Amino acid sequence: MEILRIEHLSKVYGKGETAVKALDDVSFSINKGEFVAIIGPSGSGKSTLLHLLGGVDRPTSGKVFVDNTDIYELNETQLAIFRRRQIGLIYQFYNLIPILTVEENITLPLLLDGHRVDNKQFEEIVSILNIQNRLQHLPNQLSGGQQQRVSIGRALISNPAIMLADEPTGNLDSKNSEEIIDLLKRFNKTYQQTLIVITHDERIALQADRVIAIEDGKITKDEVIRP
Repeated sequence: MEILRIEHLSKVYGKGETAVKALDDVSFSINKGEFVAIIGPSGSGKSTLLHLLGGVDRPTSGKVFVDNTDIYELNETQLAIFRRRQIGLIYQFYNLIPILTVEENITLPLLLDGHRVDNKQFEEIVSILNIQNRLQHLPNQLSGGQQQRVSIGRALISNPAIMLADEPTGNLDSKNSEEIIDLLKRFNKTYQQTLIVITHDERIALQADRVIAIEDGKITKDEVIRP
């Protein structure tokens, strides 16, 4: 079942002679439960693509459908709510709120929506992430690997349609990198959580079901590694 569809997506920064085309007529779709790696050199457009898929930036032209919703037909308030509920974002530098505890950071998307926390789901997530003994700690009391685990928990707590990870291991050592990717794969396989990872690390890309390569704003390869 298709969960994400991109149609003729383009993004241009600037105007006239100084205009830079970061994305150039990109189209593809992703099915529910797929693990897709998007790779490309620095400046290729992969981070721009992630921001457009996540509803963080608006395209110059083209459409993005998440679970059959054309997200750029929504107004800013509707888009913010949709993003919070349906798109889980994991960043390289964690983006945790420093004055909130681990528990508060993870449950924040639900609390912003006025939803009650499903304690069983919460306990299951933090147990898999192995941070159940850190729930009352602040982010600055955690290692980098632990902070990234918290950011994964926050991305998952709303059961989003898609989870987007932007260089999720870029700020971690090799041991923590392997653990974070193993955790993402576990949620992908166990819960059929659709996972899209932006990475420059070929070792990570080769663990995905499918690899999409981008260069100069265009897709240069779209290859299924494991059906």
